Amino acid sequence: MKEIYELEYGKDALEIHADAIDKGQRVLIVDDVLATGGTAAAATRLVRQLGGELLGLAFLIELTFLAGKSKLPGESVYSVLQY
Repeated sequence: MKEIYELEYGKDALEIHADAIDKGQRVLIVDDVLATGGTAAAATRLVRQLGGELLGLAFLIELTFLAGKSKLPGESVYSVLQY
């Protein structure tokens, strides 16, 4: 499966195997940085398209001045460090 998303300067895409997540499987998305939120939002859509139950998203660093959480409304988002 493929999810195309907008960047500040163009488009990009994330891909995942169709059998990577089982229907009803609980998923936590973990990434190094939450910046503008585009990649994280695309990842959440892929998890849900495959029938996964998204428990939340965790990041080492959140760049708060870029407001990435605004692209993840209603999601449980945790970050270790905020700048």
